[in-house]
Amino acid sequence: MIDMKPLPVIGIPRALLYYRSGTLWKAFFEAMGVPVVLSPPTSREILDIGSSLAVDETCLSAKIFIGHVRSLLGTCDRIFVPRYSSFQRSELFCTRFEGLYDQMRNVFRADQHRFLCCNVDALNGSPEESAFTELGKELGFSAQQSRDAWRRAKKAETDERKRLCRLQEEALRAPGMKILLTGHPYILSDPYLGKPILDYLRSNGAVPIRADETDREAAKKACARFSPTCRWVMNEELIGGTLLRKDRADGLILLSAFPCGPDSMTNELLTRRLHDIPILNLVLDAQTGTAGIETRLESFLDIIQFKQGAEQ
Repeated sequence: MIDMKPLPVIGIPRALLYYRSGTLWKAFFEAMGVPVVLSPPTSREILDIGSSLAVDETCLSAKIFIGHVRSLLGTCDRIFVPRYSSFQRSELFCTRFEGLYDQMRNVFRADQHRFLCCNVDALNGSPEESAFTELGKELGFSAQQSRDAWRRAKKAETDERKRLCRLQEEALRAPGMKILLTGHPYILSDPYLGKPILDYLRSNGAVPIRADETDREAAKKACARFSPTCRWVMNEELIGGTLLRKDRADGLILLSAFPCGPDSMTNELLTRRLHDIPILNLVLDAQTGTAGIETRLESFLDIIQFKQGAEQ
């Protein structure tokens, strides 16, 4: 370590890319002994606070993120809000993730809270390893210490990713009606948005399968064959994951947060081109109630059961 300053406590909002890269982030900080605190699980209160601080056009997931940032104020020294722009030339992120750091600094400019950024933008000379190396140096560690921490964190992320993919393969072999869910991890893994839907499916005898928990390289190759002009890397992965698993599913649920532009493109593309599987398009917003969702899910499961009975 370059100096002996006390290490800051880093707050991580439990929203958006946390559900994709949270294992990497936590393992990186922990490898260097930097204390981390997470925001609480998403609740109605967090959503309401985020909605009150956001402009109306902000997507539901970003409103939730703002609420998580607000919940961390006063609990840590710096809040980690990375900027993700590109992994490589063909792997771009939605502009929401590019501008998130600047947006949070603007929304909370009166609170005088310090944010911590990490600029992942391979197209402009800052690939992930370099970005985290610079992040470690900003926290007072050497370049070598930072690179070592990133490599350990990357292994932890890879191991966790493989574990999740194995669980999905096991679920596909389990008995019961298989329902494939195409949605971002920050929707499906969120305890307020996605968990009630997964729980409802399980309680009604269905087996939820997640398109996002698929081998990413295989998913991107499958998407390239299906739609070579798909722009956003996370949507490429969702499309590819859907294509790789749809033949082993009985129904498909397209789950998105209003008003997500990339997801509206993905959902429209899949709806128009997949004709051999029942599809339910669920769009969540701040006013969505569980009763309405459960009614639509119940009807969808009934349709699949009727279809299966008619085919027998």
